[in-house]
Amino acid sequence: MEEGAVITGKKKKKWRLGPSIRGMLFALLILFMCAILGILNLLVPEIAMNALVELRQDKIAAQIQVLRNHVLSENYLTTGTSSLIDTEIDFIGVLYESRVEIIDQNLRIIRDSYVVDEGKVSVTPSVIKCMQSGTVIDYDDEAGTVEYAVQITDDSSGEILGILFVVIRLDDVIQTIGELKESMQLWSLIILLLGGAAAFLITVAAIHPLKKTAESVSLIAEGSLDDELPEQTFKETEAIEEPIRKLLNRLRQLEETRQEFVSNVSHELKTPIASMKVLADSLLLQEDVPPELYREFLSDIVTELDRENEIVTDLLTMVKLDRNHAVMNFEQYNLNDMVEAILKRLRPIAAQKNVELTLESFRPVIAEVDESRLSMAITNLVENAIKYNVIDGRVRVSLNADHRHAYIKVADTGIGIPEEKQAMVFERFYRVDKARSRESGGTGLGLAIAKDVISLHGGEIRLYSREGEGTTFTVQIPLAHAAQEKSQG
Repeated sequence: MEEGAVITGKKKKKWRLGPSIRGMLFALLILFMCAILGILNLLVPEIAMNALVELRQDKIAAQIQVLRNHVLSENYLTTGTSSLIDTEIDFIGVLYESRVEIIDQNLRIIRDSYVVDEGKVSVTPSVIKCMQSGTVIDYDDEAGTVEYAVQITDDSSGEILGILFVVIRLDDVIQTIGELKESMQLWSLIILLLGGAAAFLITVAAIHPLKKTAESVSLIAEGSLDDELPEQTFKETEAIEEPIRKLLNRLRQLEETRQEFVSNVSHELKTPIASMKVLADSLLLQEDVPPELYREFLSDIVTELDRENEIVTDLLTMVKLDRNHAVMNFEQYNLNDMVEAILKRLRPIAAQKNVELTLESFRPVIAEVDESRLSMAITNLVENAIKYNVIDGRVRVSLNADHRHAYIKVADTGIGIPEEKQAMVFERFYRVDKARSRESGGTGLGLAIAKDVISLHGGEIRLYSREGEGTTFTVQIPLAHAAQEKSQG
């Protein structure tokens, strides 16, 4: 391949191995349906079986009670013959598909509807247990029968005369339950198929908002900040999109700020260059220019060069103050000495407008600061207070502290800042009165630099101003650097 060749083509989609929310949700729904259907297939036949057996027992219990009474009244245990009882036994046997045995107190079978055991001794556990403890009902699910044994007792003496033993076959009940199981299995399969389709549609509908959000975020990540996130109706997706929407708005603000910053920088750098070009062209177009005019024009060019240098210096300062690159040199420093030195440097400037510059120190203040940068920030605040003051005005600087913070207040009696413009004074290159600001000099970066420096110290700067009455800036910074406080803690 030749050097410098460019490979173009559609970017391949990266497939990532990992759990899918849609797959997990679909699997959970299917598992839930399988669990419910499995429980129903186990419980419903069991419940139905118990209900049918109890119903069969309840029905035959009345017939057995009638038969027992007739056995006593007909003295059947003694005579062993009665057409009424024979008829009833045949009726019970046919109606309930059961075997009926009449047993005396010696466990000898007097009457067997199947005939085969008549005259024999019964060793059936249910019969023996009934003789000992009373009525016995024993369900044998393997044989598919219910054994029902009830004592025949003398009503006057309570003596046990015999046992009435009935074996009820449950073939029809078992067949019904089998058909029920088959039907339930078929319906379970149908429900599972329909439920699977419904689960698939549900998961697709549930994931669709996230997919749309992901597509929108991808477009935003590619730089398309004008795209809007889709409106959501689900609380969960709305909760996800809310911080994304805030981030998008923040990115838009940053982009607008960047564009405005570039525009302002271009304008601020271009203005001195344009002025120097006009001055230089004026000299070149004139012949026999007097030396005084040369000196005047060259002096103006130097002034514009100084202004250009000041702008570049402030821009470099702001780059160095970037939070990701700023290197701060925190040391214990006497803020009283720092503020006094600042005012000493600025008094000649204040004297030009006959502005009174005073310092009010309430107590000695020692703080861990980057002295050079904090001094630059406070200098910008005091210098602005002088520049935008009135003739014969006042600038009062006060210094105070509590056990955690130092407070530096710069108050002037100047022109003030309109309320609607106060929120923007810390923006780069922003000027409240552009015409007056150019007359006063400055780059429009002083307050932005001051705010960045104070933020890097972990502090805050607040503004209070009334138009025509003056402006007060209050700076609050920690006495100890955050890293040191953490190590001490």
